[in-house]
Amino acid sequence: MKNYFILLLTMCTLFSCKAQMPPGEYTSTNKKAIAAFKAGLEYYNQRQDNKAITELSNAISKDPNFIEPHLLLAQIYTEAKQKQNAIDEYSKALQINPKFDKKTFFLLANLEMSIGKYDDAKKDYEAFLKYQNVNPEWREKAEIQLANCNFAINAIKNPVPFEPKNVGEGINSSLDEYFPAITADEQTFLFTRNNRTESNHLQEDFLVSKKNNNAWQTASLIGYGINTEGNEGAPCLSADGQILFFAACQEEDGNYGTPNRKGFGSCDIFYTQQVGKNWGKVYNIGNTINTKFFESQPSFSSDGKSLYFVSSRPGGYGETDIYVSTLKQDGSWSAPKNLGKNINTPGNEESIFIHPDGKTIYFGSNGHVGMGGLDLYVSRMDDKGEWGPPVNLGYPINTYADENSILVSASGNLAYFASNRTGGFGGLDIYQFDLYEAARPGKITYVKGKVYDVKTKNPLGAHFELIDLATGKSVIESDANSGNGEFLVCLPIDKNYALNVSQSGYLFYSENFALKELADMSKPFIMDVPMQPIDTGSVIELKNVFFETAKFDLKPESKSELNKLIEFLNTNKTIRGELSGHTDNVGDKKMNLTLSQNRAKAVYDYLTMEGKIDPKRLTYKGYGDTKPKVKNDTDENRALNRRTEFKVIGK
Repeated sequence: MKNYFILLLTMCTLFSCKAQMPPGEYTSTNKKAIAAFKAGLEYYNQRQDNKAITELSNAISKDPNFIEPHLLLAQIYTEAKQKQNAIDEYSKALQINPKFDKKTFFLLANLEMSIGKYDDAKKDYEAFLKYQNVNPEWREKAEIQLANCNFAINAIKNPVPFEPKNVGEGINSSLDEYFPAITADEQTFLFTRNNRTESNHLQEDFLVSKKNNNAWQTASLIGYGINTEGNEGAPCLSADGQILFFAACQEEDGNYGTPNRKGFGSCDIFYTQQVGKNWGKVYNIGNTINTKFFESQPSFSSDGKSLYFVSSRPGGYGETDIYVSTLKQDGSWSAPKNLGKNINTPGNEESIFIHPDGKTIYFGSNGHVGMGGLDLYVSRMDDKGEWGPPVNLGYPINTYADENSILVSASGNLAYFASNRTGGFGGLDIYQFDLYEAARPGKITYVKGKVYDVKTKNPLGAHFELIDLATGKSVIESDANSGNGEFLVCLPIDKNYALNVSQSGYLFYSENFALKELADMSKPFIMDVPMQPIDTGSVIELKNVFFETAKFDLKPESKSELNKLIEFLNTNKTIRGELSGHTDNVGDKKMNLTLSQNRAKAVYDYLTMEGKIDPKRLTYKGYGDTKPKVKNDTDENRALNRRTEFKVIGK
């Protein structure tokens, strides 16, 4: 993307493609020099740059103090992207007469900025800004670029830790690899490669690599149906790797690489979902998100509720802005919301990445103060749900060149990006680096495993809901893979959660994750979820029903679990059940029996109050310590024996 703040230099010089000199004398009186300059100008207007350079150099040799040939040479070199040559010519013009044209300082500073000569650029922007009567738009741009110079000079003096390492030949090749995506368990890596087709054309496709023995294995094409004869790009994997979002841009025939992939114009966002180990049908995400304008670079939140993306639609703050849409209960998407002026600027914002912590975003921008070009930034969500001021990731992560497409691992320790730096396998390669502490996201862990029928062992595509016990609010929803039952749910730390797993025709399953005091965040929770078909005698433990110590008062955190039980009973209206209380073997047995009876009754009362559940469908009983799950020989085991259960006694 072009830097918003640097004007297209060919529009800002003394000479256009059909340039004519203004009335008045040249800065030279040497007739041969003037003739050579005119010849050079004519060649330039005819787009014969080599001949123009020869004539302009001849003019300068006839009169070294002839300013106009230097300025036209600077423009030719700028258009040819020979930036240092252009800088040299502008500098020579200023040495001859710094007052000849005040625009020269601005044009020279832009070039110096574009190759990281920040001290020189600062000096020349300041010289330009000393003039009173200059184009207001240029003045504004010069002031912004001067702020960038000051930031860059300070950033270079205070570099951040940065030691990029190539991720290896399993992923990188002699072709271009970029736009990485990775699952929360860091075992699956998906990326874009600009492949050569049989007809030797370059075509963007997705490849995927699996990790084995801590090394990425040789990547393979993700498969036809996702990859097409057209270009696919900007992939985003859901945290569990079960959903893939990506962008495809419209071909001339109105399709997106295949006749079966229709869209709304420009670039659209598509998605597909895994069934077992295979990907399903590809769908356009719909016209709530996609428009006739550019939509791309999706990033899906780990809570399964929000899709962030980049769009050029009207009504934003700049050329491309970052938006977010929320998945509603009926499966439709909400109208996209602009992330606001804290994030979006009059320039370009792009390559949004929402970290699995749900509160940290990384993105590229050329509109915030930075090193020039596109820089990488991090912003964090506050308690009100507002995004805070973006923080530049610093030098040398950011440079005078464009930086883009950062991806941060779920652990927050590693970041990935694409670069064509020397020492790679060729073209753009994907690199990783240790992300320094201040730029890291919030800590998370995850629970991973399989859901299956406890009797048949068949996998189930059950629904998962993670509930914040302190607020009772659902924070994450997802589904297990319907083909193999695999699931992964991210768990942001510093909170306690109830996990509820539900499937039609089965008792629900509950688990508790107390993460406020989690000592080791590097170890995920690995567990399988056995689902019990609804049958007489089936028992589930209500792991998120809590009581005060040695009392039968329900804690407020119990409400989410009990409300799930109410929901289950209302869905399965013929089921009758027994609520049972159990204790460990510490203390008086008679008192334990009474306590367990009172606790079971407390649950019964909650379920039946205000007519939520017909009391005739439920009974309650306390068993004291007579039915332990495990031996009462350790504190951990005694804690397991203190529990509340629900048993189906009729259906």
